[in-house]
Amino acid sequence: MLYLHDVWVNWFESEENGYQVARYHEWRKEDRIELLDQTPLLYINEGLFEYIENDLQEIPESLLDTIYKRSYSRKGQNRNVIEYACVVTNGIEALAFDTIGYTIPVRKSRLIPRQEQLIYDMIKSAKPQNFGFKAKHYKKEYHILSMSPEQVFGLTRREREIKHILMIALDQLKTSGNLEELRYWLTEWDPKLYPAIKYLDADQVWEKLYEGIRLGFNENHEEFCAKIVRGQPFLEKLWDAEKDYAKDTTQS
Repeated sequence: MLYLHDVWVNWFESEENGYQVARYHEWRKEDRIELLDQTPLLYINEGLFEYIENDLQEIPESLLDTIYKRSYSRKGQNRNVIEYACVVTNGIEALAFDTIGYTIPVRKSRLIPRQEQLIYDMIKSAKPQNFGFKAKHYKKEYHILSMSPEQVFGLTRREREIKHILMIALDQLKTSGNLEELRYWLTEWDPKLYPAIKYLDADQVWEKLYEGIRLGFNENHEEFCAKIVRGQPFLEKLWDAEKDYAKDTTQS
């Protein structure tokens, strides 16, 4: 078995989609970077890699058996065993994961470029494994709270986070089904639609709002997000974190 040593990881927890696991150039100074003193390296086929990277489903049992208690974290002088963790690669990309004792990839991290290059050198003479995974039985499902990659293509980490907050707010708006509230927010998003809005029912209003926001990202998305999260403590907290980050980067 191949092993990596001194692997720096920046864990993103419970992230279903790989695009939410920030690459090294998007790591932030406030992120909690940890050190894996030792961890197995597995060269796996494309289907299994995509399954681990872009979902939170059960990892094949044979893969878990292979990596059981073979990883160690390092904090100061303490070296602690990790039940199920490793780095996987498809030969093009690499990803670390830790199940934190479960059987799904709860925590995921990208790696620093130097370690990625080391991985590709280490697997040159190896063949990918599938650990019994049947790719044809797997189909990734996307929805409003799990945006498709085309919806975030080309966006920065901050823009992706803001758009995710927006989607949570839109989902709550749809659930409420309040026609007047829906009409109000569609007018806020696109004032030009105001004359026609009164002829639309709740589903039609929400559909127009969702379709307007769904693709791309610009100042309108950011301004709209600032408005729609007001009075919602959970969303306000998420929004404030991204707003403060933008302020810090501007000042620095």
